[in-house]
Amino acid sequence: MAEELDVEVTEEDGGAPAPPLDPEVAARREAALRHVVQFGDPVLKAKALPVDRFDDELRAEVGRMGLLMDDALGVGLAATQLGALRRVLVYRVVAGGPLAALVNPVLDWSSKEQELYEEGCLSLPRVHVDIERPVHVRVNARDEWGEPLTIEASGLEARVIQHEMDHLDGVLILDRASREQRKEAMRALRETLPA
Repeated sequence: MAEELDVEVTEEDGGAPAPPLDPEVAARREAALRHVVQFGDPVLKAKALPVDRFDDELRAEVGRMGLLMDDALGVGLAATQLGALRRVLVYRVVAGGPLAALVNPVLDWSSKEQELYEEGCLSLPRVHVDIERPVHVRVNARDEWGEPLTIEASGLEARVIQHEMDHLDGVLILDRASREQRKEAMRALRETLPA
């Protein structure tokens, strides 16, 4: 997800209109989104390749991904969303918290307990669908320095990790959505994307 898990409530949803973004924030977001691969690009359906070099280039890539994710107002971003077929993802689920980078992540365990939650994706503008995912996960990965990591995550963090790992395998939220939600999402995408 470079991912908009924070869903704006609009008047159509029965809520108050979402407040407009500060013009500077909106401009940064628009500029960042120009770097994010959009729905229809075949790279989003491709499986990323394992990383075998943990060098300054990788660390710089992680830093760039974090900045773009933040500027785009996302909570997670996979390298494939920037057109790089590398098994790298970043996320930050708490504003101002540390940036987490997972390189070559592997799902080690997931709970039987599932939760339905609305997800969005920076690669699918204006699309929000309900996705059921395990509430708890354990993931083995490496950090950008090549050090082994085991992440035990629950709730939003678990959801963001699973969403980004899906991107690394060429899986989009539309692939996990109900048929009806997929149809609605395709309508929204047609209205948003250039012809």
